[in-house]
Amino acid sequence: MTREGARSPPRRPTHLALPARSRGAARASRALAVVKLGGSHATGPHLKDWLAAIAAEAGSIVVTPGGGPFADAVRTAQAGIGFDDRAAHVMALMAMAQFGSALTSLHPALRLAASRSAILSALKDRKVPVWSPEPMARAAALPESWDLTSDSLAAWLSGALGAPRLLLVKHGRFDAAAIPVHDLVARGVVDPLFPLYLKESGARAWLAGPADSARLAEGLRRPIFPEIVDAR
Repeated sequence: MTREGARSPPRRPTHLALPARSRGAARASRALAVVKLGGSHATGPHLKDWLAAIAAEAGSIVVTPGGGPFADAVRTAQAGIGFDDRAAHVMALMAMAQFGSALTSLHPALRLAASRSAILSALKDRKVPVWSPEPMARAAALPESWDLTSDSLAAWLSGALGAPRLLLVKHGRFDAAAIPVHDLVARGVVDPLFPLYLKESGARAWLAGPADSARLAEGLRRPIFPEIVDAR
């Protein structure tokens, strides 16, 4: 699901397998980066700056959107109606697609993509695919729990695409050169399942703050952002 900062005890997912990559995916992955743009930035002052910076790298970036106000509506509705986590999971995936649709309306370089073939097609067209996660996430039988947020989904997508770089755009300041991933879990910065999915993906991951959009191009070419590491 898409809640940032879930603090419940981590449960090991029952399914971590990644789909086999096509030759096209392997070729596209050589310089590919997945950028997770959280829904908490939906009404922030830096959203359009990030979209412009991302669009400037079209053809080499895939965006994983958070759920933002749309996921907040799912949480509120679940508390009021009482539907189970399975239903909330599906609705939260749809919330990510809703925020993704909003993003694509804000910049012509962005294109909503719900499958690996659609992602690769957008990259080939020098567009920025914005991932609509429901079809791929449900096909992979990912955990139907609030312990799975758009952070873990972004890590999973990195593995599915063979993307070697993952950037999480988060609120807050991250000044250290390297930050242990389990410290981020403890602080509620990433969800409890993120360390497992990051390790499985094989990608290197970094953190960027809300005002770091001007540094994106440089950060995609050399490690200037704080790196998320497994320090255990």
